[in-house]
Amino acid sequence: MVSLRSASPPVVPRRDSHQVAHNVQLTDPYGWLRADNWQEVLRDPTQLPAEIRTVLQAENAHTDAVLSDTVDLRRRLQAEMRGRIKEDDAEVPVPDGPWAYYTRHRDGGQHEIICRHPRDGGPEQVLLDGDLLAKGKAFFDLGGAERSPDHTRIAWSADERGSELYGLRVRDLATGLDLPDLVGETDGTAVWAADGSGFFYVTVDENHRPSRVRFHRLGTDMADDRLVFEEGDPGWFVSLTETRSKRYGVIRIHDHDSAEAYLLDLEAPETAPQLVAGRHAGLRYDLDHRGTEVFILTNADEAEDFKVMVAPVASTDRTAWRELVPHRRGRMIIAIELFRDYLVRLEREDGLPRIVIRHLASGDEHAIGFDEAAYSLSLRSMAEFDTGVIRFSFASMATPDEVFDYDIATDTRVLRKRRQIPSGFDPARYVTRRLFATAADGEQVPISLLRAVDTPEDGTAPLLLYAYGAYGHATPASFGANRLSLVDRGFVFAIAHVRGGTDKGWHWYADGKLDRKTNTFTDYIAAAEHLIATKVTGPRRIVGQGGSAGGMLIGAVANRAPQLFAGLIADVPFVDVLNTMLDGDLPLTPPEWLEWGNPITDPTVFAAMRAYSPYETVSAQDYPPILALGGLTDPRVTYWEPAKWVAKLRATMTGGGPILLKTNMEAGHGGASGRFDQLEEVALEYAFALACVGLG
Repeated sequence: MVSLRSASPPVVPRRDSHQVAHNVQLTDPYGWLRADNWQEVLRDPTQLPAEIRTVLQAENAHTDAVLSDTVDLRRRLQAEMRGRIKEDDAEVPVPDGPWAYYTRHRDGGQHEIICRHPRDGGPEQVLLDGDLLAKGKAFFDLGGAERSPDHTRIAWSADERGSELYGLRVRDLATGLDLPDLVGETDGTAVWAADGSGFFYVTVDENHRPSRVRFHRLGTDMADDRLVFEEGDPGWFVSLTETRSKRYGVIRIHDHDSAEAYLLDLEAPETAPQLVAGRHAGLRYDLDHRGTEVFILTNADEAEDFKVMVAPVASTDRTAWRELVPHRRGRMIIAIELFRDYLVRLEREDGLPRIVIRHLASGDEHAIGFDEAAYSLSLRSMAEFDTGVIRFSFASMATPDEVFDYDIATDTRVLRKRRQIPSGFDPARYVTRRLFATAADGEQVPISLLRAVDTPEDGTAPLLLYAYGAYGHATPASFGANRLSLVDRGFVFAIAHVRGGTDKGWHWYADGKLDRKTNTFTDYIAAAEHLIATKVTGPRRIVGQGGSAGGMLIGAVANRAPQLFAGLIADVPFVDVLNTMLDGDLPLTPPEWLEWGNPITDPTVFAAMRAYSPYETVSAQDYPPILALGGLTDPRVTYWEPAKWVAKLRATMTGGGPILLKTNMEAGHGGASGRFDQLEEVALEYAFALACVGLG
């Protein structure tokens, strides 16, 4: 059994700053923790002002002191979790022309290695060695790796700060050497011209917003790269993809409400982009290409859960769109994959995914069936367009990931890979269930849970309750090897599929955003109360966890229902909602107004946000133990949000705690970059959870 040690926390000086919005004076006692040169810090962490660095280092030292009793436990947890990793694991090769491409790891290696071998077998060629590239670097994230159409070069990107600013390079695959070409501060993606003479890429602006598409011709200076597209509205993001036919690149411009797309002719890269359909409020669409047509996944005409339409490439305006797969409310079409003869859809209905295949010539459709009550399903990348074989992965909370190749014509599947757990895994030792909690307004909130067979359901078991609930992201009921370290110690692991995600369709998302954001919080509380009422767990036996926008959820429930929880874990939590949304100069603020509302222009939004923002609503009450984690170079949830929140909690609360902050001084939003280094952070969180409930 481990415990949280008593230690005197750092005292962060209070320095009130003031601003007035809608005739309300707002006082921020810890706003000074935001460095004036924060943009510079993203690019060079050594530029963080010394006074702020001292605060973050003191917080890290305090967290280490409080968790000092868990050091041995954390080592054991890391060893357990590492023991479940097949260290020399390899992905199933993906055929593409004369080659088959794949990634693998080496024993003891932290980073992936990108390889290929001849399509029909032969010696391996290492294209990019992530371990070698990361050597001597505190942080390294290998981004995109796009091969040229003739398979002679690869455009690859890497982030060496954690700030999601990727440098793009080009490697000659015959020599293994990088060309002189170097493009800085991109989003990491590249789309090659058909002749391999150069590539399109996306650059970020001074506020870290992907906003421009440029074309780089090999052998020329980056300064001469042609500007292809520029988005002037700070509320819209630019991204770049390639159609599966490899005939077109797609410039996608989007906010949280609408989308717009342009086609790039990869056979004529000098030509101007072709607009598919102009932006309209609320219109979302994405597309792929086949022959003389584009296939469009869209919510047009009030198709809230999406439908599929088709239009000629020569005339893609909305007047030319015709319906192929109609909309059906409650059946959400998540994604489409287009092949020469088939359209493959990934759908979700009643909270469960399925794959549906349509023969384009006949219109016949069939679904691939699965038997489990709760599971996750995803389409895997296949490089070739002219194929009758698709690849997908299947997992459940008690079934490690399985990768299948499915032959459409014969309706047969072949298992290509089953995730191996070297230290052993027996699915018969675990039980998965799907429950429903009744929310305050009567909605049924799905809960997926995993427990060991011998874990009692008498109200004594501790439980980790995870949720996200934002941006329409559904949380899959997938397999997680790390969580077995909790489950094997008597924890129940549960996922609350709260509103704000699309777990039950688009309406589930719409009911958890803007003026209905608080449904996310009340759904989570309803899930916790249901789990207690049904004796899956008991009062103060729940450890809540969420990250990023899910960290906002954790901050909100800490204020609303602290009595339910034994502890709370907030990973890179978006908790300073009001101040962030009032600052239009921050990288993500303008795009976020469509998710949360704009408190600058709308007094109603201002009042609602002020009433739920975790930082604003910290109150004089007892709080459970809280562990907040941040990343110094995080461009999404800046480091000062959890730092300010922790300082205000300590200064305001009447009892409880401790309140802890751990900032990774060498990483960003995703934490440590190496696969084993990441386990250290997971072990810290799990040790905290175990200490909160008196286990270990």
